[in-house]
Amino acid sequence: MLDRQVPPSACDDLHSEYTRRLAIHESALARWERADRRVADLRLVVFVAALALAFFVYRMGRPSALWLAVPGGAFVALLLTHEPIRLRARRAGRAIDFYKRGLARMEDRWAGSGVPGLNFLNLDHPYAADLDLFGTGSLFERLCTARTRTGEEALASWLLTPATPDVIAARHRAVDELRPRLDLREDLELLGADVRAGLDPVALTEWGNAPRVFPNRPIRIVSFVLSVLGVASVVGWLFLDAGLLPMFVMLAVEGLYATWLSKRVHRVVAALDERGHDLVLLSGLLERLEREPIQSPLLLSLRKALETEGRPASHQIHRLARLIHLLDSRENQFFTPFAAVMLWGTQLAMAIDAWRGASGPAIGPWLAAVGDFEALSALASYAAENPTDPFPEIVEDRVCYEAEGLGHPLLPRSSCVVNDVSLGGEVHALVVSGSNMSGKSTLLRSIGVSTVMALAGAPVRASRLRLSPLAVGATLRVQDSLQAGKSRFYAEITRVRQIVDVSR
Repeated sequence: MLDRQVPPSACDDLHSEYTRRLAIHESALARWERADRRVADLRLVVFVAALALAFFVYRMGRPSALWLAVPGGAFVALLLTHEPIRLRARRAGRAIDFYKRGLARMEDRWAGSGVPGLNFLNLDHPYAADLDLFGTGSLFERLCTARTRTGEEALASWLLTPATPDVIAARHRAVDELRPRLDLREDLELLGADVRAGLDPVALTEWGNAPRVFPNRPIRIVSFVLSVLGVASVVGWLFLDAGLLPMFVMLAVEGLYATWLSKRVHRVVAALDERGHDLVLLSGLLERLEREPIQSPLLLSLRKALETEGRPASHQIHRLARLIHLLDSRENQFFTPFAAVMLWGTQLAMAIDAWRGASGPAIGPWLAAVGDFEALSALASYAAENPTDPFPEIVEDRVCYEAEGLGHPLLPRSSCVVNDVSLGGEVHALVVSGSNMSGKSTLLRSIGVSTVMALAGAPVRASRLRLSPLAVGATLRVQDSLQAGKSRFYAEITRVRQIVDVSR
């Protein structure tokens, strides 16, 4: 167990820091919104001035495009200035949302404002529904700060599947290292928003692992040679008096060759339009993770997973982005004739297919590493916002569950009743009884949730918790199912049987 001394004011300090940064970003947003309005107004003024100038020149009878050079240049400059301003305003708005959610969590106003994760809820799971792991006001909503699907999937899997003691210890060290990294968590929020909206991790992994469309290297060599000969024939006709016949013959050969490969080129380009541009969104997030200084073994292993042949993943994706940019340039109407002579689209489709063959199989591990980074960051955010919640001690020499000052992490501290609970040794079972609304179910859920969090590698709501690797099962919220044809009695018996099987 990590021994960390937390100053009593740590929580207050973080709340103050959240408030300070929120005010800074709100001020920045107001500033960028004012700049946005001013640039928009200036664009309108320049446009009206250009129309007036054009009318005046026309009335003078001396029409010339040079008269519009100044207002035209000013209009283009304002266009180029406007988009960066809007980008900064969007980033400030996202940062405001990030710190507002952080303050809501620290002030116990978070329920209903986060990601409920209902897509991860399996009613047949031995404890997910009973312990409120998913849904509005759930443990997942409280913990999850991930901005990518892979991060949400990683965190959900950690809550649903207990880790081994070695993995838990590694997560403790990683979470403790990430706990003070507020700048990193803010950057992950800002960079991950676009990734979440545009990236399908399953489809992207399948695209990376799909068979090559152009697996043979000789065909790439033939394409390059034909493009060189095509350019040479055009140069010969224009400058060396070589005549039209060699050029026509060469262009006809290139046309037939391009037509022969057109279906395969279309397959590469169509898949690229669906997946490749999404992958480029990931490069900024990867680059941010790659430059973060880290020391713990788990984080170092994740950093290693973001490399391919010793090169960072972001560099590999930047290379793909350059290929995509070159491919898109063929749509320029002035460049189209030159692109046809150089077999531009065919050669770039082959280069992109070669990139996918070399780097595509690593896309899945890249996404998995990003997901684990985000899941660890989510636990680090909880640890930072709840500095008095300790990491549990995992013991393997005996079966035990020993908690002091145990509470439920989803309840406000001001109204959370804490208890001491001990199981193990001579105590094999506890009988909990009492009147209605006396807190029996809350105590049982506190025990279950603390175990889930402990075995996921998170801090727990207690003064101290020592436990061994345990199997968790619950029958607190078993319901009948009309669609499945299950009565409540049958559902209860099925769950008890499931818990017995798990305990074995």
